[in-house]
Amino acid sequence: MAIKYNSPSELITIDCDYLERIALRKKIIQNHSHVVHGHIPSGKESVKELYAYLVVHYLPNRYPTMFRLSTDGKSFHNLAMKQTLPTDVPADTLEALRNLGITVEEDLFLLQQTPEGHQCVAIMCCFPSGWNPASKLGSHMGQIHNHVPSYDKIGPSIERTFAKLEVGRSIRRTNWTVQTHSELFNVKGNHAAKDEYVEQEAIEAVKAFLRVELQTLTRLPHTRAILFSFKTYLYPLGDVKAEGLGPDFATAIEGLQKGNAPGMWQYKGATRYGKSVCEYLRS
Repeated sequence: MAIKYNSPSELITIDCDYLERIALRKKIIQNHSHVVHGHIPSGKESVKELYAYLVVHYLPNRYPTMFRLSTDGKSFHNLAMKQTLPTDVPADTLEALRNLGITVEEDLFLLQQTPEGHQCVAIMCCFPSGWNPASKLGSHMGQIHNHVPSYDKIGPSIERTFAKLEVGRSIRRTNWTVQTHSELFNVKGNHAAKDEYVEQEAIEAVKAFLRVELQTLTRLPHTRAILFSFKTYLYPLGDVKAEGLGPDFATAIEGLQKGNAPGMWQYKGATRYGKSVCEYLRS
């Protein structure tokens, strides 16, 4: 897991796609509520802590031109979206998750350490990359990543990294895949199980995307839960080529067959798109 230490001030990012992305998240939450958010009983307190931190402290201070508190401190105003939320955590903690889901672009997972390892205790995820967010709820890290090649080798190291994460010191990494469509809400299709046969397809590479997740791990101080958050970016492969990075990216894709995690080529779906996309990137 290639990681960099990061300032907590970079936990949430805002860019030019904010209005469009938040509007999309509202629709996804409305249409797929049972898939994108939820918590188990042991996640309730960490949801409350995260809500209070983001709504009362982080967002109004980090982005004061977009988010403000009322003079009495009881309301949180999203000036960009023209919406108001309570600063008190809603009694219904599912509502608290929904409020966060329509305020920030980052998808949010809360993990709590248990004797069996870190467990996913709450989710608010509108932009999954080929998997069902609800299926992760209540699962431990080994169960969540049971299809990831060689996770049995790196899993203990990841657990140790999580356990040592300190309050006030975030960890950041990136993850990438190729996606043959432009959908951000994608509960299947970007990955393949190791025993799943996937034929090479004649992909229209010009319509494909580099999908990147900017992932962050942050320790909450009171519940000691870990916030795993990620922001998703989609880059048309045509843009990658235009930047002169086509051959390098093709080499990175082909490198999935040669790395220290056998099966990654299959897992990332390159058995389906690899030939067409690499030819396009080098053309």
